[in-house]
Amino acid sequence: MISHLHIENYALIEHLDLDLHDGFTVITGETGAGKSILLGAIGLILGNRADSKSIKTGASRCVVEAEFDLSRCDCSDFFAENDLDFEGTECIVRRELTSTGKSRAFINDTPVQLGLLKTLGDRLIDIHSQHQNLLLSQANYQLSVLDTIAGNASLLQQYQTEYNTYRHLCDEYDKAVETARQSHDDEEYLRFQLQQLTDANLQSDEQEELEAEQEVLEHAEEIKQSLYSASEVLQASDDTTDALSLLRSASQSLENISGMLPIADELLQRLQSCHIELQDIADEIASQNDGIEYNPARLEFVSDRLNTIYTLQQKHHLTSIDELLALQDELQQKLDLIDNSDEMIAELLRKRDAAHETAQHTASQLSSKRTAAAKTLQKQISAILQTLGMPNVQFVIDLQPCPLSASGTDTATFMFSANKNVPPQPISKIASGGEIARLMLSLKSVMASKQNLPTIIFDEIDTGVSGSIAEKMAHIMLDMSSCDLQVISITHLPQIAALGTHHLRVYKDDTADTTLSHIVTLSDDQRVEELAHMLSGADLTEAAIQNAKALLGH
Repeated sequence: MISHLHIENYALIEHLDLDLHDGFTVITGETGAGKSILLGAIGLILGNRADSKSIKTGASRCVVEAEFDLSRCDCSDFFAENDLDFEGTECIVRRELTSTGKSRAFINDTPVQLGLLKTLGDRLIDIHSQHQNLLLSQANYQLSVLDTIAGNASLLQQYQTEYNTYRHLCDEYDKAVETARQSHDDEEYLRFQLQQLTDANLQSDEQEELEAEQEVLEHAEEIKQSLYSASEVLQASDDTTDALSLLRSASQSLENISGMLPIADELLQRLQSCHIELQDIADEIASQNDGIEYNPARLEFVSDRLNTIYTLQQKHHLTSIDELLALQDELQQKLDLIDNSDEMIAELLRKRDAAHETAQHTASQLSSKRTAAAKTLQKQISAILQTLGMPNVQFVIDLQPCPLSASGTDTATFMFSANKNVPPQPISKIASGGEIARLMLSLKSVMASKQNLPTIIFDEIDTGVSGSIAEKMAHIMLDMSSCDLQVISITHLPQIAALGTHHLRVYKDDTADTTLSHIVTLSDDQRVEELAHMLSGADLTEAAIQNAKALLGH
């Protein structure tokens, strides 16, 4: 339950610290006083979308913080799964908005995403606003009511997991069939492409080697002539003026004076080193010269091989042999799939049918529990509605089978009639606003014990009713609050306000430069005055005061 609410600079609320209690709390106030503002602020801590326009004019930020007492609500799994601090009884949720549009959310002072805040909020508070009455005509909502009454939460979660597996396998099977069909259409061309690549017998590094060899073969004579010229300069066969011969002569000259000139030995060693290096170069040039020959046949082979590689690269819009080899592997895999597609499709079909059977079995369990819950709910709702001024009510839940879907194999339609000799029809076609309000309250009262929610807030659920019916609706809410449920009702009816265990009043106050909304807890005397105003309007009469006291049991 909400034990404390703190609001700063939200809409017309400048500052609010409000203690809330268990039991049945009523909130009253004139239209436009700020009751919807209060709900909007609570909606923020439940993860609703934020709007910077909600910040009070002139303020840079707004803060909404709620303290929850969870001593009667087991939420320890939520805090453990999301690694949030939790002492077992208290939880503080805070939402901050800035005028720049930034929004931050905290659970027990830990920053969290809004999705997580909403998940927690769904477990803490149910806000029933007037527009939610429209849910009553929606098939999905009607089915969810049955699942709540039947206690199908875990079974429904299991079914949805099984159904999602089944749908995934359906998609895989359909995709495999379509891929196989397209592949069979392209099979001949794929095999032709693969054969070309296979026949080419490509090697990863051969292109670079062949291109280098082609360059040498195409310029063999020029290369050989240059190598020969270089060799002649270094080491001529019949000439003593080549470089090596000249170095030998220079070495001999230095050797002759090595005893006379101290540096001559050092110069001699350096000259001999040069001789050794030049000799090595000369030998390498000679070796290269011997290995170069003009070979037209080899040149033709290399050119043809490169043409084959270039043609394949151009055909497939690729730039390297590695990419061609990757394409070859890809083509082989596609053809392997074609060759094995029948077996693969058969296996997918087997898995799909098995998943369908599993989901169908769980769906049948859901249907059985829904059928039993429907019979129970029909009796309970009819009994409650009779106490709410509908002695001739007929409430029937029409369960019909349907193909396997995300919600099972059932469709539910709530059928209703408030009058004699009028057969039940779908609620959306026959129920009035007041009848919808009473029916929704009846459903909420039955569902409350099943949902294990700490707090439920009714926003003018009494719309369309008055008098003794309103009083009976109040008694239902009061009974709900006796089952470890904090019930808060925003109301315009004195019959409902009088039965509240606690009474809050919302009012607006005009100052010199602004209008502010305030919420206060009423004392016994203030409650009498508030109810008297609700009965008679702005001018208090003695009769209204006495009537208010009578409603309060004074």
